[in-house]
Amino acid sequence: MKKIFFILSVLTATVTLNSCADNFDEIDTNPNSTDKPLTFGLFNSANKELTDNTRDEWVSGRMVLPWVQYSAQRAYTEEDRYQYRLPNAATFWSVSYTVAQDYKEIIKLNTDPTTREQMSVYGPNENQIAAARVMLSYVFLNLVDSFGDVPYYSFGNSDPDFQALSIDATLQPKFASQQKIYADILKELKEASEMIDENEVVFTEGDVLFGSGAKLKKFANSLRLRVATRVKGVVSGAQTHIQDAIASGVMTSNADNVGVTYEDNLVNPSPMYDNFRTRSDFAISKTFVELLKGNTGNFDLDPRLFKYATPKGTPKAQILAGTSPESTNPADFNGMPYGIPSTLAASQAPSSNFFSKNVLKPNYKEILMEYSEVEFLLSEANGWAQTNYVNGVKASMEKWGVSAADINAYVASLPPASKENVLTQKYIALFMQPYEAWAEYRRTGYPNTLLLPGQTGTLNVATGGQTTYTFTSLIAGLSDLPTRLYYPTTVQNLNTANYQAASNAIGGDEMNTKLIWDVN
Repeated sequence: MKKIFFILSVLTATVTLNSCADNFDEIDTNPNSTDKPLTFGLFNSANKELTDNTRDEWVSGRMVLPWVQYSAQRAYTEEDRYQYRLPNAATFWSVSYTVAQDYKEIIKLNTDPTTREQMSVYGPNENQIAAARVMLSYVFLNLVDSFGDVPYYSFGNSDPDFQALSIDATLQPKFASQQKIYADILKELKEASEMIDENEVVFTEGDVLFGSGAKLKKFANSLRLRVATRVKGVVSGAQTHIQDAIASGVMTSNADNVGVTYEDNLVNPSPMYDNFRTRSDFAISKTFVELLKGNTGNFDLDPRLFKYATPKGTPKAQILAGTSPESTNPADFNGMPYGIPSTLAASQAPSSNFFSKNVLKPNYKEILMEYSEVEFLLSEANGWAQTNYVNGVKASMEKWGVSAADINAYVASLPPASKENVLTQKYIALFMQPYEAWAEYRRTGYPNTLLLPGQTGTLNVATGGQTTYTFTSLIAGLSDLPTRLYYPTTVQNLNTANYQAASNAIGGDEMNTKLIWDVN
């Protein structure tokens, strides 16, 4: 790779010097690009690219979505057993830094004296800057949660270790420590929240994510509450950030939910729906179905089962058309056994359940953060408070369209709030948000209903009975869920010295190396 890069560089330099020296500026300018883009267009493009590539069939569907056992693959079960395709994590890495560069450009356009006034036509400068800082925090949170130490950029901190997104300065940035990154994300979210004018829009047009400064502010504070809860006890000041974020105003209803809503067409459909049009690889997992049925865990039958999954035997064409029926008969839901050998997958797939039409639809909303999660965070912050716990369950059910009668009946049956019960309900509510569910499992150990390596599961047999199998990890040393992703091979090859330093700093570039907050 280095040799190819060097050859291409030499060839490019030779051509340029021999044929373009006299009119380099003219030749080097792309007539179809602009150095002053519409900031709301750049913002929306970055948001869509982020969710396109982190909630799709690769970075989500063949990695973390099955690991947290919301799904199980109907064919390629090696990935469910942790043998993921390394290019998937590389895509996650590269796309994250690409969209981060876009958010940084929005900040630059709104701070540069030569463009600031022009950009104010598209929205208040301060609100645009704040939105970009918040989304940068969201992107880097996902990166550090998934890999550990990573190259990092901060708008408000000139720490010499923060070298990402500065290609003019270095193509081989240092990896900042997790301690520094989490502390700075908390600072960035606090400062971004404080600079927002709640009475103004974020963008004057084309804002399909927030719509108002008030909603952006709630998202910034709620995200800070998420981060501070994750690192409390390991990053100095986190507990103070928890209280300050709550006092500054977090989400208070489902109207505050933030996510990217796709178009109701086949031009820009949601990524999992787009995949389902041509493939049938993913089913809801038996592990999750058994929890929702009340067969595992501490809860009764959960009516969200009927909103999350399609009854077995439903024709795929009906799901795609949005006409598939709902069933309230638990017998219609088996789930796909998780982590079975590929040789057994074909025998189990016909009786498994696809995701429902509520998920597999072109205009699905990929959630970045929602109100129900905030209530569970508040329950934890308030000593596992019952009121916040119940509010979180209700909010999740309301979002998925569960009837008021079913909500009331389920809430009446809830066991009292406790660490286990609150965090398990949080996991249920985080359905289809696998990276957050993965982080929470690593932090807390809940839910404790997942099938882990070495444990025994059950599957159906042709005679109508069941037999057992053992879930076997394909990665040596993994006796639980993976605790992080491998650094991409491109980073290892092209930024070798900094990669080796980071690997040594975190305790090894392995899938069972724990992050600083992973005390589970």
